[in-house]
Amino acid sequence: MSDNPLTVPHGIPAVEATTRAPAYKEPEVLLITGMSGAGRSQAASVLEDRDWFVVDNLPPMMIRPMVDLMTRAGSAIERLAVVVDVRGRQYFAELDEALAHLKAAGVNTRILFLDASDEALVRRFDTVRRPHPLQGDGRIMDGIAEERRILVSVQQRADCVIDTSVLSVHDLAREVRAVVADGSPDVLRVNVVAFGFKYGLPMDADHVADVRFLANPYWISELRHLTGRDQPVREYVLSRPGALDFIERYVHALEPVLAGYLAEEKRYATIAIGCTGGKHRSVAIAEEIAKRLREQGTRVSITTRDLGRE
Repeated sequence: MSDNPLTVPHGIPAVEATTRAPAYKEPEVLLITGMSGAGRSQAASVLEDRDWFVVDNLPPMMIRPMVDLMTRAGSAIERLAVVVDVRGRQYFAELDEALAHLKAAGVNTRILFLDASDEALVRRFDTVRRPHPLQGDGRIMDGIAEERRILVSVQQRADCVIDTSVLSVHDLAREVRAVVADGSPDVLRVNVVAFGFKYGLPMDADHVADVRFLANPYWISELRHLTGRDQPVREYVLSRPGALDFIERYVHALEPVLAGYLAEEKRYATIAIGCTGGKHRSVAIAEEIAKRLREQGTRVSITTRDLGRE
């Protein structure tokens, strides 16, 4: 089952024995385990957003070949996160052997254990109306008690224990990022989409800007067959009265918005720039906005959604 029903209110993070990760150069393995309902899936999602290779619900017997593949010469995997839980109880006993193999191989391995109070876990299972994976014909509390018994030795060996009892999903994300911090700054990924209003708004747009206030190159015969990626169209659009002023003010207005997205754990944003057909003005303006955002250190990609349409 998904163990991500973190609907509790914001609270003060409770972190025990936290160790901060150094900048990674050698292959690194993070074992994510803990109580069902304590937020393992959310933790895995945070790591995926930070470019970790994440494998969910991997039987311990498969950790060894997975790490062997990771450490093979030429492997593109540098940071591996493995989510291990007790759904496969018959395999969980092999976790000690897998960890011993990693230690013998010299692989930098750490254990992140996610915990929560019994009361918080019961409330979360009640919220999602799902049984605990170990409760069988008993009560949720029976499953929780059995899981704690199985996990006690792993929790004692954990490098970091995060108690999520009073954490929201955003609080948990901050704690997980702190555990794996490698010195690199958090980065928001922005996709700037050039589109044509006559084909409809992009469904995933967070912000929409209309540049139809600029003169349309379509009505100039020498430019009609070109696009906003061609230099003559670009020069024409950017030289129109108000074009550069709009770009400068719009990028400036986006600064607190994008910073706020990062603070609220939003890692992706879509900025949509529209003109009539999505071929000339929107493309030229989108390219310039993307350029300026990159100059500020933002990771930016560009999509010209309607380029090529008739």
